[in-house]
Amino acid sequence: MTIEFDVQDKVATITLNRPEALNAMTPEMYQRLSECWVEVRDNPDVWVAVVTGAPQPDRPPERQVFSAGADLKLTIPAQGEAYRFWQTQSEQILNRGLEVWKPVVAAVNGLCLAGGMTLLLATDIRIASEHASFDLSEVKRGILPGNGGTQRTIRQLPYPIAMEVLLLGRRLTAERAAHFGLINEVVPHDRVLAVAQERARELRGMAPLAVRAIKELSVRAQYLPLGDGLRFEEAISARLRATEDAKEGPRAFAEKRPPNFTGR
Repeated sequence: MTIEFDVQDKVATITLNRPEALNAMTPEMYQRLSECWVEVRDNPDVWVAVVTGAPQPDRPPERQVFSAGADLKLTIPAQGEAYRFWQTQSEQILNRGLEVWKPVVAAVNGLCLAGGMTLLLATDIRIASEHASFDLSEVKRGILPGNGGTQRTIRQLPYPIAMEVLLLGRRLTAERAAHFGLINEVVPHDRVLAVAQERARELRGMAPLAVRAIKELSVRAQYLPLGDGLRFEEAISARLRATEDAKEGPRAFAEKRPPNFTGR
């Protein structure tokens, strides 16, 4: 199986599992990954997701790879029928427009390249190995970083750094990526998944509907005028206040006990 999907205690873990090919993505893997993200979006028993790459047992820590992106030998030669260009909702993935308002934590346990980095750009909390590094070198292959690469990089990095990554295909170390705010934490290599799971458990302990509301409002705010964003926030807040969790939070605070959020 090249994509592993597991749910434990409301946390879904998605593992890119093709270690012999540096977790490079085949067309079949992209299809399966689309199914996994839809499951995360639609399954009420999933509150948080973690995405990571399978380790490569024959490579030292400094040469581990989170994902090498798309397998160019299999994806670039395949030219689909022209009509598929307009099937914009077919096999959507997280970094190609699928709306998933549940939080996603990335556990970057090595090199994060091309499509691996565009996947990273669509996540919310990012934990990286001290040996991780990041690049979008598609320009060197005569192609462009699709699935959001040209769109999110410029929004998440300072302009000259984004251009360095996009136009020169320069690689960012974990330290430099953290400096520019691309990732949240740099941790020892053998702690990456454990720390990501800790953050997922923290998120699982929050009121899930409030988390989803905050994520959606924050993401959409990037594309809305402030007045429209404020009005949208007011409407979502009114909807949220009518939920059982919005009543449970203040009640638990007053009773000096942990809240029991149910997602209702």
